[in-house]
Amino acid sequence: MESVLAWLEGSPLGHAIRASGVWTYALLNLAHVLGISSLFGAVLALDLRLLGIWRSVPVGALARPVIPIATVGFVLAVLSGLCMLATNGTDYVGNPFLAMKFVAIAAGLVNVAAVNRLPAWRTRHAAWRSVAGDRQLAVAGAVSLVCWVTAITAGRLIGYW
Repeated sequence: MESVLAWLEGSPLGHAIRASGVWTYALLNLAHVLGISSLFGAVLALDLRLLGIWRSVPVGALARPVIPIATVGFVLAVLSGLCMLATNGTDYVGNPFLAMKFVAIAAGLVNVAAVNRLPAWRTRHAAWRSVAGDRQLAVAGAVSLVCWVTAITAGRLIGYW
């Protein structure tokens, strides 16, 4: 991890961001917060529905608008996060919360891939639902919440290490 952070910090991106002034980092931080907020807000709504809240709202109807919001939020958070790491990545060498954040994000993405393979997810637009399928989606929703809350919490704790 140390070599990757050093490479990123020494990259042209790192040099450009450091040379562009203090406001650049502040704007990157703002973009990161907006990306995380968009991602987590969308994920929270969908995961709570998968856990059984708002049963009158079809999963497919909720998924249609929130998945693109979550995707854009994730991309914004990743891009801004990489830019912030390029600014001073070696400062975080040995920070356990950075590794925890990356593991939680990876687990969250694995969960997304697993959910997309579930028959219950693929038939989310159908009028019928099975109890077993609803249970699978509820477990996936709970796992998702744990992953993303862990990533956000670890990310916030990075600065306190």
